[in-house]
Amino acid sequence: MVDQECTAVSVQFEDVAVAEMFEDQVDLGRRPEQFARVWIHTHPGECPQPSGVDIETFARVFGTCDWAVMFILARGGDTYAELRWRLGQGVIGLDVEIDYSQPFASSDHAEWQRLYERHVTDGWKSHAVSDHDWFECHPDLWEPSAEEFDADDDTFEDPTSFEAYAKSLKMEA
Repeated sequence: MVDQECTAVSVQFEDVAVAEMFEDQVDLGRRPEQFARVWIHTHPGECPQPSGVDIETFARVFGTCDWAVMFILARGGDTYAELRWRLGQGVIGLDVEIDYSQPFASSDHAEWQRLYERHVTDGWKSHAVSDHDWFECHPDLWEPSAEEFDADDDTFEDPTSFEAYAKSLKMEA
């Protein structure tokens, strides 16, 4: 597991840790296609469909690979998976199922917990981000209350426009 900072909705891997992991794997005689072509992550909600950030990240990180797989497990257990390959720009949706009833002899829960505690930093705590600060940084996720949003106010040329709303509050968009 590489050093990373996580929130419920994001992850940021430490570049040096990723480079060291690649180096360690190559030193063991492995090629990148043997250890760095499958991206597995979770979604905090019920929907496993890739977000815009997922699509951009997958293209940026895996776009030059001969092939790669993106797998998403949503909180409710639904899954999404696709196989992409560069030659011919192919994409295949994959039907997947997780069978939790099968034993997995290589799974060591105590070791996993130790690695998790050593390598994963809580992004909310490390930056002391308040809810207010977070929503200011992510205005697309903030919806004004009925008291704050006055559709009859003529400063709204487009009521769905955050820029118009921000100007009405004297904020920067």
